[in-house]
Amino acid sequence: MLKGPTYRSAPFLSRIARNRLVVVGLVMAVFLVLLAVFADVISPRDPLAVNVAAALHPPNLKELFGTDRFGRDLLSRVIHGSRVSLSVSFSSVAVALVAGTFLGLISGYFGGAWDIAISRVMDIFFSFPVLLLAIAIAAMLGPGIENAVMAIAIVYAPFFSRVARGPVLAEREKEYIQAARVIGASHERILLRHIFPNVLSPIIVQASVTIAYAILTEASLSYLGLGTQPPTPSWGTTLNEGRTYLQLAPWISIFPGIAIMLAVLAFNLVGDGLRDALDPRMR
Repeated sequence: MLKGPTYRSAPFLSRIARNRLVVVGLVMAVFLVLLAVFADVISPRDPLAVNVAAALHPPNLKELFGTDRFGRDLLSRVIHGSRVSLSVSFSSVAVALVAGTFLGLISGYFGGAWDIAISRVMDIFFSFPVLLLAIAIAAMLGPGIENAVMAIAIVYAPFFSRVARGPVLAEREKEYIQAARVIGASHERILLRHIFPNVLSPIIVQASVTIAYAILTEASLSYLGLGTQPPTPSWGTTLNEGRTYLQLAPWISIFPGIAIMLAVLAFNLVGDGLRDALDPRMR
């Protein structure tokens, strides 16, 4: 069977383990994912439970993150907010990865009119600031989690298309691809069995970095009222709820802000580590 170069798992894992910052990022990312998955078990209280008598309590031994204006436990809302924020980010990046990678494979492999048409459409998307384009798409689709996922996916799909296209242009001219064509392999087989596995490394790196940006974008959309809708907790909506109480109760905005910062930092560290581990020049 004709195959291009591959990476062995053991050296790859050893390169990951040698980078302490990447290990820290992985630990943080795994912790946040587990927090989201087991939010119902970990949360000390119901994040939607209202207790007006306990409104705007500062952080204390009973309420570690304090309470908001409705007396809802902020720690519980931050924990449950991780589930919403991460699920929206992962879902949108997954859709963007599939759509963008498909377009990049088609553009790079077939070239010609396909390449010109797809590349020009991608250039149109790149001409807009990411956040502004996401806000515009979400505003057109309407508020809601599903529409936020679609808006973020549309915004980041061109990144995957560009990342996939470059390596495909290089791979399609290599001898093993020419040999596959000579023996009569179909375009689908060449793309999926030969080219795609050998251009997967930069796509994986792009996905890990894009998750970090998607978390920020989701928080921005929810902050503006275009993503997660109250009373469902998410980091962005909690930030928005606390903006009018910054002087009286700053903890309402501080803790979800810290959660967003840690999540973005974690996935950025993971992306940097994957880039170094998968780059042959870093060996």
